[in-house]
Amino acid sequence: MIQIENAPHIDGLAFRHFQGERDYAPLAAVLTASEAADHVERIVKAEDIANALQRASNCDPHRDMLVAEISGELVGYVRGWWDEGPRSSRTYSHNGFLVPRWRRKGIGQAMLAWMEARLGEIAAPHPPEIDKFFQVSVSQYKTGTAALLERSGYLPVRYYFEMVRPTLDNIAEFPLPQGLEVRPAEPGHYRAIWSVVCETSQEEWGHKELTEQDYQEWLANPLYQPELWQIAWDSATNRVVGHVLTYIHHDENKQFDRKRGYTEWIGVARPWRRHGVARALISHSLQAQKAAGMTESALVVDGDNPNEATRLYESCGFQVVKKDTLYRKPL
Repeated sequence: MIQIENAPHIDGLAFRHFQGERDYAPLAAVLTASEAADHVERIVKAEDIANALQRASNCDPHRDMLVAEISGELVGYVRGWWDEGPRSSRTYSHNGFLVPRWRRKGIGQAMLAWMEARLGEIAAPHPPEIDKFFQVSVSQYKTGTAALLERSGYLPVRYYFEMVRPTLDNIAEFPLPQGLEVRPAEPGHYRAIWSVVCETSQEEWGHKELTEQDYQEWLANPLYQPELWQIAWDSATNRVVGHVLTYIHHDENKQFDRKRGYTEWIGVARPWRRHGVARALISHSLQAQKAAGMTESALVVDGDNPNEATRLYESCGFQVVKKDTLYRKPL
């Protein structure tokens, strides 16, 4: 067991490290209950937790997680990891989940204090000249988490909008500029598509250089569905100039009894921006989702996107339904 200074006095409360496979199912139950209480549509299973922790980068679950129990029942946990940021910076991120019954009793505060101390230990040997930040993403309805972070010195630095097109009727058709065409994504194209994904993501806030490992993980992602992708090619140069990497989360649709596709990974190479390429590919993507039997579509957008992406998506029928906030605090 782990002794935590200033932990609340609750009969049966104890803290410990992650203990491997035996914790997968309880962690999944806590995460699902916590997210449901915060109006987040997310249901996870033990195998989802196993996959996430086994593939976690810059995180040792056995050292970088804290589990809270009440009389032996797992009721909450927090996990931390770090990432290279842009311009000589690193972020030390963490997320935590607590079942509703045990909230607002000091358990979350205790887990936050432990997590910050642990991330401080991880950051200590890292180069002293780089900027270092704690970072947490908070969904719109996690008001308790937001209040806890703000009391602890965190400030909002970025907002992200979840947008939904509630129907796939009346999809406007937008033509691609002359000289461009949409081609089916074939295995021989994947490297070329990935190159443009890397190029078009460079302007994203918090961007980090994508690696060969990122590429291999991209290929292995269960939501990797090339048959739905919409890829624009320049016929003259035989180069990829834009992409919408459409996908359908079938398990999620089954869980929430809906037929939703995702219009995601949207990008256009710089020379072709402001020519209607993104709007045309989004239209193709919506048509593909409709042909696959979907009745709605969703995406997430950076609220401060420099290319006014939110307005573009609104013009394609999407509506903002939720706002998430990214909080930071100097480490």
